[in-house]
Amino acid sequence: MYVKRILILSPHTDDGELGCGGSIARLVEEGFEVFYVALSACEKSVPDGYPPDILKREVKKATELLGIDESNLLLYDFEVREFPRLRQKILDTLIEIREDVKPDWVFTPSSFDTHQDHRVTREETLRAFKKFTILGYEQPWNNITFNTTCFIRLEERHVNKKIESLKCYESQKDKAYLGEEFIRSLARTRGVQINSEYAEAFEVIRWII
Repeated sequence: MYVKRILILSPHTDDGELGCGGSIARLVEEGFEVFYVALSACEKSVPDGYPPDILKREVKKATELLGIDESNLLLYDFEVREFPRLRQKILDTLIEIREDVKPDWVFTPSSFDTHQDHRVTREETLRAFKKFTILGYEQPWNNITFNTTCFIRLEERHVNKKIESLKCYESQKDKAYLGEEFIRSLARTRGVQINSEYAEAFEVIRWII
């Protein structure tokens, strides 16, 4: 099996870094070509005092820090919390991305994610990429449960890069799940499960060899 191209599907800017930022850092380091898609920059949810496009600026800094080439960052403007209404357009967009990127692995929100935009992203990922390997990333604040069927081992430098990338989201700094202590402790917890210092866990949604 030869894996070269990785596609990260992020419903909103920062979801990809939160769910698999350490893995992105490791995969880039090991020579994989990583593409990052953010379907929404959440302009309706931008805190007071910030320009409407602040999350687009922040995701560019965050993904650059993780080593993703700027040309591999694809930003879209689907309206936050309206993904169920926009389902068909999102599917059409994912099919276009599939044809352009031709990834080997796809990372998307897990089947256990309760956020409406995340659920639509996962469901339409499975439709658009049903002939591809798909891994669901973990976001505990949205998950009632989680299926830890895949792990990616991480070194401390990978976790540090994830933390630094999330610090780029100055507009989101008050959210507890972006905090360094939380990010590091979750990576330690997943690492303990596989006798490693750090790890990120994923749900195997589809595995094709």
